[in-house]
Amino acid sequence: MDRIVYDRMAAHDSTHWWYRARRDILADYLTRYAALPAEARILEIGCGTGHNLPMLARFGTVEAIEIDPAARAIAGERLGRPVGDAPLPALPGVERGAYDLVAVLDVVEHIEDDVAALAAMKTLLAPNGKILIAVPAHQWMWSAHDVVNHHHRRYSKTTLGRAIAAAGLRAERMSWFNSLLFPLAAGARIAGRLTGRDDSDDSPPPPAINSLFETIFRLERHLVGRVPLGPGVSIVTLAHPD
Repeated sequence: MDRIVYDRMAAHDSTHWWYRARRDILADYLTRYAALPAEARILEIGCGTGHNLPMLARFGTVEAIEIDPAARAIAGERLGRPVGDAPLPALPGVERGAYDLVAVLDVVEHIEDDVAALAAMKTLLAPNGKILIAVPAHQWMWSAHDVVNHHHRRYSKTTLGRAIAAAGLRAERMSWFNSLLFPLAAGARIAGRLTGRDDSDDSPPPPAINSLFETIFRLERHLVGRVPLGPGVSIVTLAHPD
């Protein structure tokens, strides 16, 4: 990702509506569907500034990997111990067969060979282990945001399911999310194209709007995986060895 993306993440991951609500949604999703053992061993790959690590720590002992040095340093401070730097898809030096949960949250789209990356994650799993995957959805929503984040693709449920299956994994509880705000996001992307003002700036909106968006997005914690949601900005699933 461009340096500015990490800088914005560090500045806003504690206040931006998207980060805050998404953590709550993913925590509820894991609570309901992951069936993790007590004191699970968890690895987040591509942890960025480490903003998800306290949430994941509710479920067990967390380790993390981040290839960007500055973001890795921030994540290490949050985690209280060093964060690894092994790149996907090879993941050199990462213990195989050890983790009850591997979390890749808006990471797989950054990897050119997503099937190889998912297959490598599969080798990290302990018996009954799972991979928590979240990715951006809808290739037609491609924008400057994807460019500065160095994405290779956005996904449909079909393309994500194919990549997971090709890696020898099975997807379960696949769901759209960030669906309630999807019409606004889609409208903004379309308007940006029509006006030529496609902007990669993802800084928080004014406080009142930030709070409103957070409240609306957080409502999905009661819905994701439980009821079919309409198209969303993102897709979430759990995957396990087939």
